[in-house]
Amino acid sequence: MIDKNSPTPLHIQLYDFLLEQINSREYQPNEPIPSENALSQMFGISRTTVRNVILRLANEHYLYKVPGKGTFVSEQKIITNTTYQKGIQEQLESQGYDTSSLLLSLEIVTGATIAQKLNLSPKDKLIKIDRVTNVLDTPLSYHINYLPYARFKKVTEWELNNKILCDMLHDNYHVAPNSGKETLELTTATASEARILNIPVNSTILLTECITYNSENDPYMFSKVLFRGDRIKLHFDYETNSSR
Repeated sequence: MIDKNSPTPLHIQLYDFLLEQINSREYQPNEPIPSENALSQMFGISRTTVRNVILRLANEHYLYKVPGKGTFVSEQKIITNTTYQKGIQEQLESQGYDTSSLLLSLEIVTGATIAQKLNLSPKDKLIKIDRVTNVLDTPLSYHINYLPYARFKKVTEWELNNKILCDMLHDNYHVAPNSGKETLELTTATASEARILNIPVNSTILLTECITYNSENDPYMFSKVLFRGDRIKLHFDYETNSSR
């Protein structure tokens, strides 16, 4: 595992080995790795080299130290894209995660601010759908979706419990996302949000808000998604316009 005749420096070889063990979950999250002394003896390299590698991995949030107890593997953040084109549950399942979605509520509401985003009149009814997405039975994200009631009045709890929302809208109502306007901000969890996400009040969360448009450029859904900041990392892809 460590080749002293290799031109690759020993500290890089050790870093690559430990990182591979973490990513493959040979070292499980929140479990200790071997001590500096044990790793030094295992690979026949100095404790200083081992200590520097562990410090680097800790600075990169792969490891964390507990005074008097040792060095432990951090829970790695899940990387996903934003959700207007593909739902979070669908993304996670394509990555092999064990996920579930729990419907918290389905209700008819009104709200001038949300209605305006959907090009509706202030008094128009809205369907409000609250759900939570779990990964390995632990809450990851809290979703609040608003749909125009006049268009989607037949949406039922049975549909929402048996299909991913985007799939249900496509299959049952023949609408699909064509474009979206999305914002992202860092905020803190209120008491009710913290309870749903199973985190302390005022914990850091990521909040996305998105207006989703169909192929006719009509807005048909407004979404708020609150992600646990300790469990997720959002990925963005951008393309430059070569003609500029």
